[in-house]
Amino acid sequence: MTYESDIAKRKALERWVFFALKVVLWVLIAYSFTSNSVLYRDYPHLAQLAYAVNTFLTGSIFISIGQFIFIALYRRRNKKNNRVRGNYVLGINQIATLLNVVFAILGLMLAFGINPKEFLTSITIVAMAIALLFKDYITNMISGLLIMFSDQFTIGDTVRIGEYQGKIMDITLANIMVKNDDDDVVLIPNNTAFTTNIINQSLQNSRKLTIEFELALANAYQHSALERHLHATLQRHGANIVQGSFQLRVVGIGKDFVHYKLQFSTTKKDTPLRRQLRNELYLRILTFEAEQAADQAGKS
Repeated sequence: MTYESDIAKRKALERWVFFALKVVLWVLIAYSFTSNSVLYRDYPHLAQLAYAVNTFLTGSIFISIGQFIFIALYRRRNKKNNRVRGNYVLGINQIATLLNVVFAILGLMLAFGINPKEFLTSITIVAMAIALLFKDYITNMISGLLIMFSDQFTIGDTVRIGEYQGKIMDITLANIMVKNDDDDVVLIPNNTAFTTNIINQSLQNSRKLTIEFELALANAYQHSALERHLHATLQRHGANIVQGSFQLRVVGIGKDFVHYKLQFSTTKKDTPLRRQLRNELYLRILTFEAEQAADQAGKS
């Protein structure tokens, strides 16, 4: 049994215990309405508070039941799938949290004697102003929900989102947390991810390593020499490199530079090895460019 599975089981147990406590409290309050009607009549503020708590618990219990049912049906349907996506569960949990917040606010309003219907009617214009003020956050939250219910990527996938590349650590209503090869956690807003091209490398060959770089046009004509230098660097890690996977291609030419793409595959998923290979190859590229520049200066 892994550490992650222990945490998941402990969290599941905590959710069931919390749900049971809510049900017990709801039953006790409902029973008190019939057994202590005189007490509530003599203390209207206590009755008001009990009614507010009962309203919140009623909504929260039904939300939890729906949450459990939807997640159970989803997991049952995908039981035989060897790569089940967790985004659906994440989206259901986020929606359940939002609905619980709504019922909590409703309960607070009832506890303070505020009529929710009249209150909403009286602040319609204010609500519109608030919606305009927080428009970006609201659209960001909607984008987050759409991402959660998508089937394109999930937590644990290695992706490239715009200029950022790494492993998805979490998806929230505000952003996507991506951990790159340098162990830096990058927070990418959901709106940015929703409108940007995303490459899911986990759906492809996850052992493939891609390095893109540019060389000055004057130093890029020795393509064969560059290929030999880079290939020799990889040969030092021959046991960890898939034979025949080395590819060096020109993917673009600018006014004063040539854009290269180097691709190869490793025999295993090893983040420290991939980081080491990147560093060695980039250093070899810098050395090659310096050598070519020196040769050009010597000839002139």
